[in-house]
Amino acid sequence: MAMVNITPISLDDAICLAVTVELPKTRLVVIKTDIGYIMCGALDVRLLNTSLAHRRIIAARAVGVKTVEQLLEAPLESVTGEAESMGIHPGMTGADALRVMIRHARDGRNAALPL
Repeated sequence: MAMVNITPISLDDAICLAVTVELPKTRLVVIKTDIGYIMCGALDVRLLNTSLAHRRIIAARAVGVKTVEQLLEAPLESVTGEAESMGIHPGMTGADALRVMIRHARDGRNAALPL
């Protein structure tokens, strides 16, 4: 298996990128849209909401996922304040959160901010 795998995913006529990184004893799984992303349990939402709040990062975390498919289907455990302000909430599926991000990106709202 490749150490890093990048796969395009079609969702609501948009292309998201799924990235899987194989690390010793763990695997990172993330799916990004043009304005935000969902990720496995390694994502530190608290850090994004506190120390990095000025960046207004749109992100959400699902725990216990090991594959891209699981990340799409899993309920979100936590979300950033910026994600919540656009209608992404804990409990919704990863796929539904991505759909909200796609819709906002199409509407021109919440454009990604520079670092």
